Amino acid sequence: MNVSGLEIASREKEKPKGLIKMFLKAFGKNPYARSKNIFIIAMLTPILFIYFYLRVYPILRTFVLSLYNWNFLLPNHTFIGFQNFVSLFSDDHFLLALKNTTIFSLATVILGVVVSLPLSIVLAGKMKFSPFYQAVFFLPYITPMAAMAVAWKWIYDSQYGILNYFLSIFHIPPVGWLVYPDTALWAIIIMSVWKNIGYNMILFMVGIKNIPISYTEAAQLDGAGRFDMFRYITFPLLQPMLLFVLVTSTINAYNVFTQVYVMTLGSQSAPGSAVNVLVYDIYTNFFQYHKAGYASAEAVVLTLIVLVLTLIQFRFIRNREE
Repeated sequence: MNVSGLEIASREKEKPKGLIKMFLKAFGKNPYARSKNIFIIAMLTPILFIYFYLRVYPILRTFVLSLYNWNFLLPNHTFIGFQNFVSLFSDDHFLLALKNTTIFSLATVILGVVVSLPLSIVLAGKMKFSPFYQAVFFLPYITPMAAMAVAWKWIYDSQYGILNYFLSIFHIPPVGWLVYPDTALWAIIIMSVWKNIGYNMILFMVGIKNIPISYTEAAQLDGAGRFDMFRYITFPLLQPMLLFVLVTSTINAYNVFTQVYVMTLGSQSAPGSAVNVLVYDIYTNFFQYHKAGYASAEAVVLTLIVLVLTLIQFRFIRNREE
């Protein structure tokens, strides 16, 4: 029986498409499939509601609060539109926090990848006591940040710190690492890179372990050296893991707070404004100066910066893969 092209086209038009097709497939005539899908939706609805209330709603609420001039200790708040955002970019404290956060993020992300990637390649090979070294590098990551910040604050201490004691062996005068603004930020950067190296290293090792061994064996048969194998095999196949490391490291870096708060607190540290970062500035404006609308505007700017950088990283890595 011959069927014309017009008849086939008319039948295709009669078929449900898109959401309607999905709905009919999920709640069609099959009673087993219908009951299973109803059960799944019933179980997921409370979880999705809790997730929306705890994660999505605060973000939307922050966007709304950024349009108001509101002291959260007082019940009344005035709608001022985008005035908070205009005031941000004429505020020296915010601009300094944005500058410090950007420097911190660029340094920690780049140094974290540059240091952890070679380590992962070495430890993923046939190295003796590799599990022991992996544990040593990963241990700082699972240690609470506050405890590590206190320990490094004593390491950087200008009078009793072990770092200055080591420098004194070479007749180098003691340095107030956390006292001067020029060195305080970089001291915190070094501490943060040291703490997160193990996490990035483990992620890269997972990616290296998943590279098919047939690729490396074929490259060795062709006479490829270690650098050529890294350039043409390991690094290209690590692009998805590299993207994950870059995105998570950027998000964590722009949300830096604990080490800045702990290591710049006290008489032997730099003034808080000198190493101010965005989350610290949000915390100060909200809880100390009670400027809820202004702090919300800072949070919105921080969210947009992280979102834009994440999209850029996704686009860059995807273009390299293509």
